[in-house]
Amino acid sequence: MTGRPLLTVDTGNPTPPYEQLRRQLAELIQSAALAPGDRLPPLRQLAADLGLAVGTVARTYRELESAGLVSSRRGGGTRVLATAPSLSDSERQRLLRHHARAFIQQATLLGADKQQILSAITQALAT
Repeated sequence: MTGRPLLTVDTGNPTPPYEQLRRQLAELIQSAALAPGDRLPPLRQLAADLGLAVGTVARTYRELESAGLVSSRRGGGTRVLATAPSLSDSERQRLLRHHARAFIQQATLLGADKQQILSAITQALAT
């Protein structure tokens, strides 16, 4: 995985960890943040990085493979497929709204007001 996008698993979330990870990786693939041919981290490495069982990450990779997003080969690792489907405009907008709501929720928990949240977004876009 080039550039190492941030993957997180929230143990307080009722969504199973394998599904949280699957969704994040699918979004990264569909948005082209992970390009065709990019190699995903080895199972053991990603499991250790996220504090998950190897079987949890293996299930995530199997689900992605079943969806046609990645291909796994013994000794060759798991790679993003060249034919990974791209996001439709409506799906991209849905995901943007989802991530925006999540960001706003986290910023609000930090005590930020609307102006501080907008300022943080503006500064992030400028970099």
